[in-house]
Amino acid sequence: MDSDKALVVFQGKSIRRTWHDEQWYFSVVDVVSVLTDSADAKDYWYRLKKRELESSEVELSTFCRQLKLLSADGKKYTTDCANTESMFRIIQSIPSKKAEPFKRWLAKVGYERIQEIENPELAQERMKQIYEQKGYSREWIEKRLRGIAIRQELTDEWKDRGIDKNLEYAILTNQISKATFGKTVEEYKHHKNLKGENLRDHMGDLELIFSMLGEKVTTEITKNRDAQYLKECSTAAKNGGRVAGRARRDAEEKIGKPVVSEENYLKEPEKTKRLENKKKN
Repeated sequence: MDSDKALVVFQGKSIRRTWHDEQWYFSVVDVVSVLTDSADAKDYWYRLKKRELESSEVELSTFCRQLKLLSADGKKYTTDCANTESMFRIIQSIPSKKAEPFKRWLAKVGYERIQEIENPELAQERMKQIYEQKGYSREWIEKRLRGIAIRQELTDEWKDRGIDKNLEYAILTNQISKATFGKTVEEYKHHKNLKGENLRDHMGDLELIFSMLGEKVTTEITKNRDAQYLKECSTAAKNGGRVAGRARRDAEEKIGKPVVSEENYLKEPEKTKRLENKKKN
């Protein structure tokens, strides 16, 4: 799941979510925090489960799945999550005036996801709006969305060729990154002083372009050689990354500066930095 879809906002408060088993699962603690304004949402959720069990003999935990969500410290932890249907049941146990508008909002979020599945262009338009609100330029957004499409094409190929999504995707992605930029994803994030943030959301134009090149060439090699399973797909990933790596080094020689930058957009939006760079040049 792309980090930009992992958070949604209700009345100014962020709610973590993850796409699992073809549906959204929301953080129960985040929902409790929104509906109760509790100073300690985790404690409120614990007491709510206990109270509901005593009063109705219903164990609210049975409506939840334990899924990993990103925490404030940049790490992922196992968290109580519920899909839309289960969340409605949990909300019934929370005495809150905010419950009804939240139910309508929750249904709307689920409906929008169904729309996006039926019409992927809607997902792209919503993603554009999110990036614009974050302060990215249209030029950057177009490259980012193109990169997402290329990445999706590659992961679809991996899926069809027996690659394990949870572990082996990361291995192959690191091989492409290492061959393209000389850094694994984690090394690259450290270089940019990032923690839980999405690396590509903090790449400049050239970084995005060479990322796309590495993954697109890897896709073509994978298909043309009919690579199967990790060993063969690994060879394709390394070769695809090497093509992009040679192109990057050639570009650096011609333009006289590194493509890999320490720059990130944590404090200053991409559009602002773009304008400042134009003034300097």
